[in-house]
Amino acid sequence: MPTYTEEEREKAQPEEPAKKEESPGDEKPAASKRKLRFLILGALVVAVLMGGVFYLNSRNRESTDDAQVDGDIVPISSKISGNVVAVLVKDNQEVKAGEVLVRIDPRDDQARVDQLKAALAMAVSQARGAQAGVPVTTQTNIASTSGAAAQVASAEAELSHARTTAQKAATADLAYEQANVQSAQASYERAQADLARMKPLADKAEISRQQYDSYVAAARVAESELRAAQQKLAAAEDDARSSQSSVKAAQARVEQARAAVAQSLAEHGQVAVSAAQASTASAAVKQAEANLAAAELQLSYTTITAPVDGVITKKSVQLGQIVQPGQMLATIVPLQHIWVTANFKETQLKDVRPGQRVEVKVDMYGRSFPGRMDSIAGATGTRLSLLPPENATGNYVKVVQRIPVKITLDPLPAGYVLRPGMNVSATIFTK
Repeated sequence: MPTYTEEEREKAQPEEPAKKEESPGDEKPAASKRKLRFLILGALVVAVLMGGVFYLNSRNRESTDDAQVDGDIVPISSKISGNVVAVLVKDNQEVKAGEVLVRIDPRDDQARVDQLKAALAMAVSQARGAQAGVPVTTQTNIASTSGAAAQVASAEAELSHARTTAQKAATADLAYEQANVQSAQASYERAQADLARMKPLADKAEISRQQYDSYVAAARVAESELRAAQQKLAAAEDDARSSQSSVKAAQARVEQARAAVAQSLAEHGQVAVSAAQASTASAAVKQAEANLAAAELQLSYTTITAPVDGVITKKSVQLGQIVQPGQMLATIVPLQHIWVTANFKETQLKDVRPGQRVEVKVDMYGRSFPGRMDSIAGATGTRLSLLPPENATGNYVKVVQRIPVKITLDPLPAGYVLRPGMNVSATIFTK
């Protein structure tokens, strides 16, 4: 093995490459890359956080910006025709219920009221006179009837006495003769019956002619006896009639007394007539009162008042204008009674129920007001529109419909006023 010196060994070793000098500018790209990575990572973290916040905020709530404030619009119109003599309000003026808005010339209606008041006074006077006449007529008729009844009683007593006397004078003879007539009548009928039975036998020669003649003679005798008995009865009756003259005279007096009673009873109808006249007069009073009430009501229509508290809007009536019944004069908007109508998509109303909490953001104030879910409409907005879409013809395209929802607001803070038609956004908290 050859032996090398120290110098030779140093020359034989390969030389190391010279180190490259680092420049200060090479550190900037690396720092920029690290900063970019941090920014991207931070953006991802912020995006995740924002997504989580959005998810948490959007869960259990439904929102829409298709909403507006609604309220009652109260029309003010005239019920009568006439000339406007006073207009006491102007546009956008606040009014209270019962406050006078417009006056119509009342002179014609006032004259009608005065006329009917006079007619009512006359009807009342006539009714009082008719009612006062009823007791007088009643008492007069009672007295007349009582006198006639007394006369009837006296005449009937006289008649009873005359009948008793006549009956005592003629009863025995008349009864005796009547008995004789009845006996003769029975004999006559029996003889006629025997003769009727024997005649067919005599015609057939079943009995002798002599026997048949005896039946004929018996029948004639019975007939003669009957006639004699009847003549005696007639004489007895004549005697009885003569004794009845006093009875007839008494009967005449009774009839006369009864006629007086009948006349008194007929006059009693005057009481009913008088009462009917009083009733008619009372009815006339009620009719006059009704006519007066109608005229006063018509007169009240000449003063037009505010039915509710609110703000006058769209005033169209002018002083001196002649208005007609039903003509629109102005409109009152009661700002104290408002609500929100929000149009939600049908897919948003699955969990919406009345009574749920609602936040309503008003564009005018840039803040939210609390409220409550009141009710959901019975049909979609398109179905309630003036011209609903007809899907039975043409090409059908399914579109998500919106359903109106009514939201009531809690009492607003002082200084805040919402007017119908204002744009709002509504959020319903379903849980």
